[in-house]
Amino acid sequence: MSKIEEKSSVEKYRLKQLVAELSKKRGRGTELISLYIPPGKPIHEVINALREEWGTASNIKSDTTRSHVQDALVKTMQRLKLYKKTPENGLVIFCGALPTNGLGSETIFLYEIVPIKPVQTYLYRCDDHFHTEFLQEMLKEETYIGIISIDTSEAGLGLLYGDRVEVAEVLTSGVSGKHRAGGQSARRFERLREMEINEFFHRVGRHATKLFLEENKISKLVISGPGPTKDDFLKGEYLHYQLRDKIIAVIDTSYAGEEGIRETVMKAEKVLEDLRLVEEMKMVQNFLREVSKEDGLAVYGIQAIENSLNQGNVDIIIVVEDLNMIVLKVKCKYCGKEKIEYITREEYIKRKQEIISTACTECQRVEYEIEEEDYIEYIARKADIVGARVEVISSKTETGLMLKNFGGIGAILKYKYHN
Repeated sequence: MSKIEEKSSVEKYRLKQLVAELSKKRGRGTELISLYIPPGKPIHEVINALREEWGTASNIKSDTTRSHVQDALVKTMQRLKLYKKTPENGLVIFCGALPTNGLGSETIFLYEIVPIKPVQTYLYRCDDHFHTEFLQEMLKEETYIGIISIDTSEAGLGLLYGDRVEVAEVLTSGVSGKHRAGGQSARRFERLREMEINEFFHRVGRHATKLFLEENKISKLVISGPGPTKDDFLKGEYLHYQLRDKIIAVIDTSYAGEEGIRETVMKAEKVLEDLRLVEEMKMVQNFLREVSKEDGLAVYGIQAIENSLNQGNVDIIIVVEDLNMIVLKVKCKYCGKEKIEYITREEYIKRKQEIISTACTECQRVEYEIEEEDYIEYIARKADIVGARVEVISSKTETGLMLKNFGGIGAILKYKYHN
């Protein structure tokens, strides 16, 4: 399993959410600080460099900008003093004055991130936006695996990376069927057919070179297809020598083309076991097996999973990354009555207005404390308390779409609970 998965899908989800949020933020002028510290760089050296930046900032003409930049630098240095040494993967800090309620309402915010991969170089930038592009690069999957699924009628070229399978191209061969037309000699027909197959194989080889070597740098290649066609393709050396060196498996499938690519992923579990996509497929397949049993160890839906967590009976929770739900915690300021609601982000503003305009059922007052929390963050925290695991999966794959049919969240239980 690659380093990015070792950090857990929940941590990856948190980072993706934070990076998406930070990339949208804009400051008033060049007031936002982005600081990337690589592992091994002494903290005291970074603090000294920031002190120099603080002195340089005193030359800024605008009083407001100067004050905001220097305040952000001070806040950053104070945070760095809490570290005895740089974390194993380095450290990323974003700090600056952000508006909370229009122009003139700026407050200094600091975001501190221990990244999922090592920071490569030291970087200090002061700009009107946070430089999140380096974190975005970390979230990209490094391992690309190519698939060619081929027979005499078509060939599918696919890419696997992280939790994605992409059918990049399907080439039809135009090769004649095995039965000759009337008036043709069997020998002439076979010779023409062989020429057509030869041209088709050359065409597949050219497209594979472009897709797998020029446009995407794959690290592994899997060849698949029904019957002996794939073996003839390999024996004829139609593939670029660099691609031939990357072949890790030749797999028999019932189909070629697009269907063949998907079948290859299903059949190549052992050679692709370090790929996140395969891990997600196994989890969802296990969930579906349990759901289909009359007495299976699976539940789905927010309330059923909440009940199972309260019983300490959850082994693993599987949730799609774009569930788009929040947990609304409402507490009456007078009588202390509390309630929790699970709503979509789109419903949030409307529901909040309804709550603050409705009297408490206990004391009839209309004043509340309202907190909202991302649902996946909430469920991950709650699962951690009872020793359950949360896996956040892509919603763009076939397995993710299957889970969406169950509300986008399911759980495997430790044991069957009977009332």
